Amino acid sequence: MDGEISSAWVVASEGEFAGWMNWPSDNWEMNGGPYYFRREADGTARCAFRATAKHMNGQNHMHGGAMMTFADFAMFGIAAVALGNSKAVTVSMNSEFVSAAQAGDLVEATGEVIKAGKRMIFLRGKMFVGDKVILMFSGTLMRLPPA
Repeated sequence: MDGEISSAWVVASEGEFAGWMNWPSDNWEMNGGPYYFRREADGTARCAFRATAKHMNGQNHMHGGAMMTFADFAMFGIAAVALGNSKAVTVSMNSEFVSAAQAGDLVEATGEVIKAGKRMIFLRGKMFVGDKVILMFSGTLMRLPPA
């Protein structure tokens, strides 16, 4: 139904991201982030996490793999309404590294669904720290058939 999202999203009740949603049943994203998602008043998605030392590479900038992992999470947040209660997997993701993030930064992502079909959802987004864009990404999600 339009405007509904999966019950897999759970609202955080405490900390910096109280009121935001995440997937506590997803060990990878909770250990990798944790990452969070919320819907803004205009219906768009905003995803965020606080970068820490575990996200940094040997040069003390955010590791590219950490950025791409968060971008993958963000694609599901951006597509949450289009997905509804459907389960999906990422079938492609493209990324362009634009700048770096540092430990302590609030890293955010927003984007848009370009097309939501019966099986495939195409979307694009950007990751940023404040006004600085650090990654542009696009991808395709494929809905899985009901179990």
